[in-house]
Amino acid sequence: QVQLVESGGGLVQAGGSLRLSCAASGRTFSSYAMGWFRQAPGKEREFVATISRSGAITYYADSVKGRFTISRDNAKNTMYLQMNSLKPEDTAVYYCAATSSSYAYTASEYNYWGQGTRVTVSS
Repeated sequence: QVQLVESGGGLVQAGGSLRLSCAASGRTFSSYAMGWFRQAPGKEREFVATISRSGAITYYADSVKGRFTISRDNAKNTMYLQMNSLKPEDTAVYYCAATSSSYAYTASEYNYWGQGTRVTVSS
């Protein structure tokens, strides 16, 4: 089992940047591909980005491609989401998740979830 804790959320103006972190503990972090999801008020949870176990492969939702960067540091058991050029529509609770798959785009493929960190982008 792996425990995940997100941090780094907050309030930022449109056009600004934030970096989210996801700290993992428990079983070997490098055994899991990881992902970021988000859920805005009144909306379903949506895929943001995923990264393979080694970090060599990444995929992004079209809505964040070119603005967000997912990365991981297996030595530190931590995954990151660098968010640049933030827009009000990026406002959501952001969740990190771990999967035993190579990488995954759907929430149902993820086995472990963090509690979420809130990001608010003001216009």
